[in-house]
Amino acid sequence: MSASSIPNLLSLRGRGGSRGRGRGGSHRGASSGPSASHDTTIQGTDTDAAVSRLSAVELGYLADPFASYFVAPSPPSFHSGPSPGLPTPRRLPIINRGTYTRTTAIDILIDHFLSSTGSSGQPRQIVSLGAGTDTRSFRLFTSSQKHQNIRYHEIDFPVIISKKSTLIRTVPALNSILSPPTSLPNPVTSQSFLSQHTATPGTGNTLTLHPLDLRFFPSSPTALPGLSPEYPTLLLSECCLCYLPPSTASDIITAFTSHLPSLGLVIYEPILPGDAFGRMMVSNLAARGVTMPTLSVYQTQEDQENRLREGGFAEGQVRSRTFEKIWDEWVGEGEKERVDGLERLDEVEEWKLLAGHYVVVWGWKGEGISLEVGGRVDDEGDETE
Repeated sequence: MSASSIPNLLSLRGRGGSRGRGRGGSHRGASSGPSASHDTTIQGTDTDAAVSRLSAVELGYLADPFASYFVAPSPPSFHSGPSPGLPTPRRLPIINRGTYTRTTAIDILIDHFLSSTGSSGQPRQIVSLGAGTDTRSFRLFTSSQKHQNIRYHEIDFPVIISKKSTLIRTVPALNSILSPPTSLPNPVTSQSFLSQHTATPGTGNTLTLHPLDLRFFPSSPTALPGLSPEYPTLLLSECCLCYLPPSTASDIITAFTSHLPSLGLVIYEPILPGDAFGRMMVSNLAARGVTMPTLSVYQTQEDQENRLREGGFAEGQVRSRTFEKIWDEWVGEGEKERVDGLERLDEVEEWKLLAGHYVVVWGWKGEGISLEVGGRVDDEGDETE
């Protein structure tokens, strides 16, 4: 299979696609023209992500009872569940494995964050940039690990936040987990609302939804309602910062590292745009009207690590892995056998090529927080040494 015919994890509407996200949306009222069109295109990548997630769930790659509630019969609107008589599009095996690998990697890093910050009983904060249809907060709040004191924050376009908040109010499977939203004034944007949901009483878990355009992110993240500099915080960017101008993306990272003394950061993005596969990936995205300004700046795995060091993380507390290495090093043999048994993956070399073009880079700083990963995922989904 040639590079031009290998699907990538970002650009395939209706065939593949992984965790692209909606990125924030203008707080300055309705917009029109090329910028608005590009914003809508970027939001559309989140629809691909939701379908890819559901494909992986229905085939048994992932366990996520909430995935179906975020797949609509037609993009980009949310829906209360799968449409009767409309089967979920099945992604190619190579894409399903990519979705599994990405989700597994982020889940492992979140587990490390929660484990390293859970002994004191103080709140822990998770901030997801461009969260879109992501279901991770629901999975955490209902986990068998009975997590407590998690203050989960999601930032995205006002239209996306509004739809997600409505979905939480109207779908029993979601509003049985979270209380009705409380609308709060948002001092960052006078025209936007903010919704906060409380999880099961007594857990201390909350979900706060921020309608905010990341291009107008405040100089300090503590300006966001409910976000405190006193608590350990994990910042997530799953293909989000890559859609911003490099200077804006850097400013957001610096805002967090400058104002939050105990911080972890996890970024998932494509790399290597200059080889044959990378050029095709960029071309496919451009054909859909999607550009990733940071991709030309942080082209390699080393570039991505340096990005975090320049953003305020120390040399010894920055790590990265390509998807290929995550699959090889973090997934145990029993779990590999289980995943291999779900579908036949004939394109092993193509998988290696595809997986080598996506990276997870992470860093941490401050007392009482660690994102050092040493184990593998066993066939029960737990990490082992």
